[in-house]
This record gives sequence, C-alpha cells and structure tokens, in this order.
Amino acid sequence: MHVFWERGYEGTSLADLTAAMGINSPSLYAAFGGKEALFRETVRLYGNTHGGKTTRALREQPTARAAVDAMLRSNAETYADPDLPSGCMIVLSATNYTPSNEGVRDFLAEMRKDGIDDLRQRLKQGIADGDLPAHADVEGMAAFYGTVLHGLSIQARDSASIDELIGVIDTAMACWDRFAGAETGAAER
Repeated sequence: MHVFWERGYEGTSLADLTAAMGINSPSLYAAFGGKEALFRETVRLYGNTHGGKTTRALREQPTARAAVDAMLRSNAETYADPDLPSGCMIVLSATNYTPSNEGVRDFLAEMRKDGIDDLRQRLKQGIADGDLPAHADVEGMAAFYGTVLHGLSIQARDSASIDELIGVIDTAMACWDRFAGAETGAAER
C-alpha cells in the first residue's frame, strides 16, 4: 500500500511491489492476478485504515460543521504524518496515467466523487437535523470543502507542514457561516 501511495499507480513497477512484499512476480500474480488487482486491494485497505477518516468524521460527529471540521483536520494529520507517505492515496495515485490504465483513473475518480456525495449527504442531514438552515448552499459547500480536502493532499505532497495545513483548514472553516447563511443560490451569484 505504501509503495502505491508514495509513487502512484503508474510510478510503481512490479519490481517495486515484489521487493516491498518480499515475493516474486509469479507469486504476486498467483495471489492477486496482477498489478491492477493488487492496487484495487490496496485502495480497499487504505479506505479501511488511513483513508477512512472522512467516512468516520461524517458519520460520528454531532453536527454538519463538526463533521466537516473533523474530516479536514483528521485527514490533514494523516497527510502530514512523517511516518506515512504524504497526501491522500485516492487523490494522488492516478493523476497521471496511460490510456491502458484509464480503468484505474476512473476507479479513483469515482471514489473521489463518492466522497463528495457522502459530504453532500451529511450536509443535507445537517439541514434535516436543524444545524444548517434550509437555505444553506449544500452544493457549494460540498464542492468547496471537497476541493479543500483534495487540495490539502496536494499541499502535503508538496511538503506543507501540519501547521500550514491547519491554517488552510481554519480559513476554510471561517467560510462556513457564509455558506450556511447564504440566502441566494449559485445561479444568483
């Protein structure tokens, strides 16, 4: 997982994988069927470990604002953890690809879209729960905070410190009231 996370799908060779796993190529193919199948398995592992922070934050926090704040902060901690590859595996693993690997790119793009959809649903739940007003700009909020989350990953990959990431999060959360109190829709802006 760490090899794919650090180097991305295209940048990881079979030799890199077999060396990291301490096995030979025939064993890798016998166990996983190939590089793409192994990659998909590592993405699942990532989602169940380091990458599951978004899901947990959106599910466990009592308000929509607390959920978004926890989502950003907990992911930033992982993105900047010196003991892990920097950034988010889902955001960074297939930004470059060859035509033969469009399936991997599409797989990760769908995962990122699903994450934004989960965020959107949590914001709608905030409206239903009464911690966001009915006129809150849910679409704008989901797009904005999803972009901040993905941007934090890129900033971490570019060596931003946890303090720098927290500064971005603090600024993003300062925008909450603008979205939550928005009386006009995106078409009127």
